[in-house]
Amino acid sequence: MKILLTGGAGYIGSHTCVELLEAGCDVVVVDNYVNSQPEAIRRVEAITGKKVTCLEADVRDQAALETLFAAEKIDAVIHFAGLKAVGESVEKPLEYYRNNLDSTLTLLETMKKFGCAHLVFSSSATVYGQPDILPVPETARLGCSSPYGWTKYMIEQILRDWAFAEKNVSVVLLRYFNPVGAHPSGLIGENPNGRPNNLMPSVLNAASGRTDMLKVFGGDYDTPDGTCVRDYIHVVDLAKGHVCAIRYAMEHTGSEAINLGTGVGYSVLDIIKSFEKTTGVKVPYAMADRRPGDIPVVYANPEKAAKLLHWRAERTLDDMCRDAWAFKTKNPNGYGAE
Repeated sequence: MKILLTGGAGYIGSHTCVELLEAGCDVVVVDNYVNSQPEAIRRVEAITGKKVTCLEADVRDQAALETLFAAEKIDAVIHFAGLKAVGESVEKPLEYYRNNLDSTLTLLETMKKFGCAHLVFSSSATVYGQPDILPVPETARLGCSSPYGWTKYMIEQILRDWAFAEKNVSVVLLRYFNPVGAHPSGLIGENPNGRPNNLMPSVLNAASGRTDMLKVFGGDYDTPDGTCVRDYIHVVDLAKGHVCAIRYAMEHTGSEAINLGTGVGYSVLDIIKSFEKTTGVKVPYAMADRRPGDIPVVYANPEKAAKLLHWRAERTLDDMCRDAWAFKTKNPNGYGAE
């Protein structure tokens, strides 16, 4: 089975490459390296001992996509490609809507032209906004607080409409919670461009001395220790979920939205304590004011994934912290040169 990964050189994409290759699939990647680097694919090949066919192109480039589909018999697609920073999307909404929606529509038109009818979409728990029920089930009310979130919401609707209209189409909408960690080899991991937006890279920067202090935004929420609670999932568990989702998509038609999370909420201070215990490294931090738009508590109901995909997260918070730190210590400058 040959799987195309759009944005496959990114954080989640590169880990999914490894799991697909180790499951016996052939992998083709298209990436423009806006949020990634070619080195990630070289390291995927080093981990697996297998070759990845890779095309440097923007998914919005229909001619490039059609050339790729004509050359490769693609059985299914995992669509990771897209701009992904919540804060930046508020500052540049038109860029986010244009990029994320256009890339998806171009991909779908190309898939239809070449008779490829199986798609797994990289969605997000941001589509739930402020959840009205915890743990959050797939049936929860949807609503977003950023243009990034709305692009995920809109793409989900586009994909549902496509699957409704084309009866041979299968779409799985994977709603991720908070991916962290790295491959146990330490060869691939989270390598954000510029200032990180997520908690774990900020923890790593503070622990390594790259920044003076971790800012903990808000210590007065109605949570056990006053800090925000999230469902953190090891990126390897998340990647394995995509392998299960591809198998499901190949055997079913229609569309399904499925959470990928652990079902357990951890606070910011829980992360810091686990990191310090697991690595023996202190994380200097200071409390700061709340950030506008932050939601106090979000964690998944993962039962649908267990039922339909036969998948559950297996790795612990300690595993996430240990593997993230191993990647950071082996790659202090990410995939870049010293």
